[in-house]
Amino acid sequence: MGNLNKNIENHYLKEALFEDIINRLKEQEIDLNNVTREDISGVDEFHVRGAAVSKELASTIDLKGAHLLDVGCGLGGPCRMLADEYDCHATGIDLSNEFIRTANGLSKLVKLDNKTTFIQGDATNLPFEDQAFDVVWTQHVQMNIPDKKRLYSEINRVLKPEGHFLYYDIFKKGEQEVQYPMPWASHANLSFLFKTEEMDTILIDMGFSKIQSVNQTQPGIDFFDALVKRFQEFGPPKIGLNVLMGETTKPKLMNLVTHFKNGVLALESGVYKK
Repeated sequence: MGNLNKNIENHYLKEALFEDIINRLKEQEIDLNNVTREDISGVDEFHVRGAAVSKELASTIDLKGAHLLDVGCGLGGPCRMLADEYDCHATGIDLSNEFIRTANGLSKLVKLDNKTTFIQGDATNLPFEDQAFDVVWTQHVQMNIPDKKRLYSEINRVLKPEGHFLYYDIFKKGEQEVQYPMPWASHANLSFLFKTEEMDTILIDMGFSKIQSVNQTQPGIDFFDALVKRFQEFGPPKIGLNVLMGETTKPKLMNLVTHFKNGVLALESGVYKK
């Protein structure tokens, strides 16, 4: 597991990421003393549809004042949104040291460091007490984790009774072979896709009740189609997912949208209650 975790961390690694974002803000002549969440929204949510889908997911339950854990938090954009708009205290955990360093820097930059906490750690060995959180959510994370039962049992352990688990994830459909690279994996050795039915079985067996699920595949396709059109008209944005993926942005995103359109992969969001 140690070697796998290191390889996954290396896959996402972008040296001096926080400094790169700062330089891009300067290039846009944004006052660093008055940076807003909107100024960094193009890069701080590393998942399909970005901030829009995080707000959609947040609207599914009452989050006012909740203590929430984001497992696989990336650069912390959802945590900052929840802290700012729902008066949550949001804690994020991610395998990547560089993502956590950047998440802390960005929260300080937009003056939300008093309501967000970011910790480097392993999703299958969460460094938190039992029943510590009202809500746990995860977006585009399980694809890198082979031991699904361990992942969801840890989520179950840290979630309070009557608490909610929210997810937005990429799942496999059918048995067709997946072509790489993808945003979460340069090759198949880093990818552990499974089906929504398998996740549902694991969670139900743990005592969760399924509240809702939403097929998000077509909105994801629409998002990518609009993104390609903007790229063609205006070129890559100053601050976007290209900051994280660099020269590999185009092949990774094109592979992903092709698999959505061909029915090889699916996007889904949903809510479970403990």
